[in-house]
Amino acid sequence: MRITFVLPYAGLQGGIRVIAAYAERLARRGHEVQLISTPQVFTVRHTARSLLTGRGFPKPEPSHLDGIDVPHRILDSVRHVTNDDVPDADVVIATYYTTAAGVLSLSDAKGAKAIFIQNYEVPPGRSNPALDATWRMPMHKIVISRWLADWARDRFGDEDVSQVPNSVDTAQFHAPCRDKSGRATVGMLYSTSALKGCSVSLKALERVAAVMPSLRLVSYGAERPDFRLPLPGYAEFCFRPSQHRLRDFYAQCDVWMCGSHVEGFHLPPLEAMACRCPVVSTRCGGPLDIIEEGINGHLVNVRDDLALADRVLRVLNLSASAWKSMSDAAYRTAVRFTWEDATDLFEAALHRAIERKAQGRLAPGFPVRATAAIA
Repeated sequence: MRITFVLPYAGLQGGIRVIAAYAERLARRGHEVQLISTPQVFTVRHTARSLLTGRGFPKPEPSHLDGIDVPHRILDSVRHVTNDDVPDADVVIATYYTTAAGVLSLSDAKGAKAIFIQNYEVPPGRSNPALDATWRMPMHKIVISRWLADWARDRFGDEDVSQVPNSVDTAQFHAPCRDKSGRATVGMLYSTSALKGCSVSLKALERVAAVMPSLRLVSYGAERPDFRLPLPGYAEFCFRPSQHRLRDFYAQCDVWMCGSHVEGFHLPPLEAMACRCPVVSTRCGGPLDIIEEGINGHLVNVRDDLALADRVLRVLNLSASAWKSMSDAAYRTAVRFTWEDATDLFEAALHRAIERKAQGRLAPGFPVRATAAIA
């Protein structure tokens, strides 16, 4: 197949890492793959924040697309793609809602139109009409978790959706059978994005530290800790660790914690499991699909810092043998998800998009003109 991915700005977001994984694996299988993205643009708010925090003017950040053996074209400005930007292909894939309108407007020669949906980027209880319009566009949906497939069916009436769960590279993320660490250690991803729920996680940690004064926190993130969301004094933080170092973070934790409000899938919990680390998470995204309550971790309600702290303490207080059982169960869960299996499913999803185009059946929900502006 000739396959084109159309991306927004390509940086260090987890979603970009997933796209890079598929692009690289599809190319290795002999497909002709092309990546197209918009350039990075710094907003006034982003620039002001960088200056106020003493970091100077923001600089272009690296990307998960750097170094992969797939052609990547960056457009001249932040805009929708046009027919002149995109090669003729069998399938063209929008990878974010701001790229969907441009893809929808392309000629049939550019391929069957699909959209790779990795989240519904709206806080609970709110709405985004432009995003909802994208979900109604006549493009085949490829989603990464069960809740997104349910969302497509229940909210937008689209039952012909391909579910392709994210996976973990066990050659990169692994650990030998291990015991609890000598000092109670919790791991978490740091982010100032409100949807990541770090404020909830930090409140939970306060409760845990009150019971376990020797608590240790291991954290990493694509941004440095902000003074408005500081990490506690017992935290060890690493800014943008290299991919090969991530395993070391997970493998030294007794429990990995996720306090997110909304996630499409969220890779860190699955990566932590591959490193034999139990996970305590809010009920969001991938954790709903991978956590078996009390077996390989625990699930709690979103925004419930009290329950989050309670379940973290439960894991930390497990006996050595009980913790090892949970650790081993986490590992068994992770190894069920391989990128090769996921790529098989992704290929099948692209063939389904092509098939639906040939059948003239790509019209779920209500037709929408391709006029949504880039957010």
